[in-house]
Amino acid sequence: MKNLTALQCLALHACKGLGMATINALQAKCELSSLFRLSFNELKLLGLNDALALQLRSIDWDNLQRIEVRCAQLNITIVSYFDKHYPTLLKEIVSAPFVLFCKGNIQLLGKPQIAIVGSRSASGTGLEIAADFAYHLNQAGLVVTSGLARGIDGAAHKGALAQSGATIAVLGTGVDIVYPKRHNLLYEQILAQGLLVSEFFPGSGPCANHFPRRNRIISGLSLGVVLVEAQIKSGSLITARYALEQNREVFAVPGSIKSPLSQGCHYLLKQGAILTECVEDIIEDVSFLSQNGLYSIESVIKSDAPQEDCPVLQNLGFEVTSIDTLTQRTQWPVERVIARLLDLELEDKVERVLDGYIKLARG
Repeated sequence: MKNLTALQCLALHACKGLGMATINALQAKCELSSLFRLSFNELKLLGLNDALALQLRSIDWDNLQRIEVRCAQLNITIVSYFDKHYPTLLKEIVSAPFVLFCKGNIQLLGKPQIAIVGSRSASGTGLEIAADFAYHLNQAGLVVTSGLARGIDGAAHKGALAQSGATIAVLGTGVDIVYPKRHNLLYEQILAQGLLVSEFFPGSGPCANHFPRRNRIISGLSLGVVLVEAQIKSGSLITARYALEQNREVFAVPGSIKSPLSQGCHYLLKQGAILTECVEDIIEDVSFLSQNGLYSIESVIKSDAPQEDCPVLQNLGFEVTSIDTLTQRTQWPVERVIARLLDLELEDKVERVLDGYIKLARG
């Protein structure tokens, strides 16, 4: 950690207005660990303004020690900018966070990632696309990163977790806080199979200005950002904007011109985003295709019931049936219906068409 202790890293991270540009400039002049021993005037001579110099002279070490102990108790890893686990891609962005708090499989930080983001009020089709893309990207060796929000984010995480896959959730709260509460089970699943990441201290609750800050990390970690359904003014477009500023690829899934949820994607397409109709559009662009059976994909989620008793298959005929209708008929959560449909599609029992699914005669 560039001769910094974890406690000293927390101290620098706690200083408001102290970004990586300033930290890098300081380390060219002195050992960063010596900053805490310098007087106010000596800190000013290093080029720091009054506010930063005052903060460094009045560090609440007792509180930081309590945070360090809490991190140890909750198995939260403190990863500083100088740590070997700090993601290389994230270092490239202008406003890289000095510290990341991580809970779960920290090795995922070093894996190639694709972000999937979109509307919190997504349609059934949007949720299906997000889960489908996430599953196939994971099968291709790409970790799916998102923000644990309801809607597209949640569907992307769930799709990535299928078949023991991995995903990274970047939070707008501390990594010990589940938000939204409805994602309590998903949070636990990500903790078991993936990684939870935040720049906010443990215990930090949801705050409006946290989420745009979180979005720059989602895009900064990723090779590219996939937008699935977004209104013209949405947090997802903020993530896409960050991606463009960070020289990342932006992929946009087109939709109906009559749907407000398509406006954000269509706006990005006009700005030069890559029109994305299938996962191959993403994989080919980020050049992570393997030559040894990349598309040999097995079922996503095994059904608890025999095929002939599958409620989804029982409620699907040879006429087109929408996901919303299947959700009503089966009384299953929409995410489970989507996962089961993908399973059946891979087994050639159903086929996806424009407005839903149809049963295949051979199924």
